[in-house]
Amino acid sequence: MWFGLARMALKTGSHIYQNRQKTKAAMSDAALMHAERMARGEETYQGKLLESRDKDYKDEFVLVIISAPIIVLAWGVFSDDPVMMQKVELFFHHFGSLPIWFQTLWITVVASIFGIKGTQVFRNGGPKKK
Repeated sequence: MWFGLARMALKTGSHIYQNRQKTKAAMSDAALMHAERMARGEETYQGKLLESRDKDYKDEFVLVIISAPIIVLAWGVFSDDPVMMQKVELFFHHFGSLPIWFQTLWITVVASIFGIKGTQVFRNGGPKKK
């Protein structure tokens, strides 16, 4: 049994290593094609922008912040604690009554972190109230 697990772990490790090598080769090929297109004047340089985002943790931080209310809501629902559920409902009531300018600002900041054009929210008049 242990030998089977070791063999499976070795196969998996080998597969992951091969995929990483293929990824490195593909990224190298893509960088070369991009450089060739830049040399012909077909594209502008974007490499530093992409490289700077590689070691940036703000996306993960914003994802945690955005996910927190969902986690709290799930906890309130699955805990069967009526006091907790009342607090969750109060939180979402107050959260929903934030000013439109703040909601729009928050959406724009989060969208820009993830590379989405958040200015579209301003053009459409902000988030819609139900």
